Amino acid sequence: MKNIMIPLVLMLTVSLSSCTDKSADKVAGKRVVTLSTTPASRPYSPAVEAGNMLFVSGQIAVDPVTGKLIEGGIEEQTRQVLENLTKVIETAGYKRENVVKCTVLMTDITHYQVMNKIYMEFFPSEPPARAAFAVKDLPMGALIEIEAIAVR
Repeated sequence: MKNIMIPLVLMLTVSLSSCTDKSADKVAGKRVVTLSTTPASRPYSPAVEAGNMLFVSGQIAVDPVTGKLIEGGIEEQTRQVLENLTKVIETAGYKRENVVKCTVLMTDITHYQVMNKIYMEFFPSEPPARAAFAVKDLPMGALIEIEAIAVR
């Protein structure tokens, strides 16, 4: 019985280590996308590409030149958020048409109609799947944040 157990344990060990190696290959295929204005001190990446998928972090209405939240209401902020989102997507080599899913966070759900009108300008045909939520607060006092997933 002991003679059988040693080869069995060795086979199991080799099998498990080969499973670990395969998952490590998938992580190695990951590409972090940054912009020239991305501060190194942020604990997240603007986007991460894995295979043919791009995961874009939530964008708020920050002016890319000043790094400060723009002035204005939901209309101005929605437009800036979608411009920021587009910039990250295009920097990664994707197009808006590649976006398959967005998540919209707003501090006030009554902003939904205004946001929707501007959102439709950026995604005029075959819009991505989407979820929209009201949340208590957003970073820097923003009124809206949008994240996206794109596929090639």
